[in-house]
Amino acid sequence: MRTIATRTGDDGSTSLLYGQRVSKDHPQIEAVGAFDELNVAIGSVKPHLIPDGDDAATSALLTAVQKNLVALMGELACAESDGARYLASKFERIASDDITRLDQAVAALEGKGLKFDGWATPGTNARAAAFDGARTTARRAERRLTALPATGRSVRPELRQFINRLSDLLWLLARESEQ
Repeated sequence: MRTIATRTGDDGSTSLLYGQRVSKDHPQIEAVGAFDELNVAIGSVKPHLIPDGDDAATSALLTAVQKNLVALMGELACAESDGARYLASKFERIASDDITRLDQAVAALEGKGLKFDGWATPGTNARAAAFDGARTTARRAERRLTALPATGRSVRPELRQFINRLSDLLWLLARESEQ
């Protein structure tokens, strides 16, 4: 039987996508971890939705976003030296269509005339709080992503655009949930 406990990380290291070993606190691992936390935070919103009712479109959008996050984490888990290999692979990547989908969702929410004034105070209800929790996790992931070029790891512009739009979307979904 296969086990998840490889013990190869007992020394404080872990593997990037194609096998290069790095410290578990390496900036790329920090970024991947932040996006993993975001994936979980978005998943924690889903029990507050009614997938067969009014929330069907939101539920489908969040599931698509979670799949995008898995692709994004894969790309971030690749060493800079393996970037061309990754781009030539069959792995999914964030594309302009994924950003457009978020832009459209943001525009649709803004078109509803949501009421908000000033700084949000999360906690009006459990659903809004879950969206706000996901939003703050998205902003942390965005900060980790933004820090990578200073460490020598390039980041495609689409990744920065995606996470920025996603943070905006989560903020709007929280405000909609409050109303």
